[in-house]
Amino acid sequence: MKPQRYGPFAYTPINRRPKVVWPDGNHIALWIVPNIETFPLNEPVPGGTGVAPDVINWAPRDYGARIGIFRMMEVMEKHGIRGTVALNSEVCDDYPAIIEDAMNLKWEFMGHNQSNSRYLHTMDDQPGRELVAATLDRIEAATGARPKGWLSSGLQQNWTTLDALIDGGVEYVADFINDDQPYVMNVDGRRICSIPYSGEINDLPQCLRMGRTAEEFAEMMRRQFDTLYRESVESG
Repeated sequence: MKPQRYGPFAYTPINRRPKVVWPDGNHIALWIVPNIETFPLNEPVPGGTGVAPDVINWAPRDYGARIGIFRMMEVMEKHGIRGTVALNSEVCDDYPAIIEDAMNLKWEFMGHNQSNSRYLHTMDDQPGRELVAATLDRIEAATGARPKGWLSSGLQQNWTTLDALIDGGVEYVADFINDDQPYVMNVDGRRICSIPYSGEINDLPQCLRMGRTAEEFAEMMRRQFDTLYRESVESG
C-alpha cells in the first residue's frame, strides 16, 4: 500500500450498505481470538519500564503461557468453542506445549509477528517484509498449515505490511478495528479481507489499564453481543 490519506477501502457507513446474510439463519458471527504471545526477557516489554530485564512487567505475561492459556482451553473445550489464535511465531520455540495442545483442540492459527516486543510500524519496508514471511513460515513449520489470517502485534503496520501479507498468502487481516462487519480491501489491485478485531473487548486495556473487574468485563462482553445481535435485524 502506498502512503495515502485514507485506508485501501471505500468509506461505506453502516446505514448505506447491503444487509449481511449469515448461513443457517444466524444473526452474528462470534470470533474468539486468544492472543498467545511471547516477550523475550532480554528485550524491553512494550509499555513497561523501557529497560531489560523488566521482571515486574515480564512475569505476568509469562504467567499466561504457564497457567492462563490452559484455563482458557479447558473452558472453551467445555463449551465446544474453537479458538483462532493470534500467535507470535516464537511461541513455537518458547512454549511448544501450547502449540501441541492447541492443535489437539483443532484451533486455528493466524500470524501475530514473531514476538510481541517488536512492532512493524517501527520497521522499514524490507525488515517488515522479512518479519511477515518468517512469522508465516515458522507457524507453518510448527503446525503443518500456513496461516490464512494476521493480527499485527500492537495492531501496528508499516506501509507495505498489507503487500507482504498478500504475498505470503494471507487472506484476512484483523488490524483495522474500524467496523463491526468484514469488508474487502483493495491494495493496488489485489484483495485482502478485513475481519476487524475488537479493541474494546480485550483484557489488556480493560483489566490492566482501566482496572475493570472480572464481572465488569463479562458484562461488557454480554452488552456488546446483545447490541450487535439487536442491530443485526437491519444490518446483518
